[in-house]
Amino acid sequence: MASTRVKTVAILTAREGKEHELEELLRSMTGPSRAEPGNLHYNLWRARERHGEFVIDELYADAEAAAAHRASPHYLRYLGRINELATRHAIPLDAVDTI
Repeated sequence: MASTRVKTVAILTAREGKEHELEELLRSMTGPSRAEPGNLHYNLWRARERHGEFVIDELYADAEAAAAHRASPHYLRYLGRINELATRHAIPLDAVDTI
């Protein structure tokens, strides 16, 4: 049986001189995103050897919960700032073998 969960991993690399602002923006997303109904986890990671590189690891119960996240005020605020602060690459994932 296929999972209905929605998993995305995003890799964000700060633009020159924007590392601090990027980290502040990303940190401002964790609490509100975790509080959303249907959010199973929302984790922020920083690359150990590349201070300006971050990874967001997020999991939602279903497509409806993921869509609600993308319509939330905090996500829309993020969208309004992210391109000036970073380059980003989001990777939507399908479950193959998970627990």
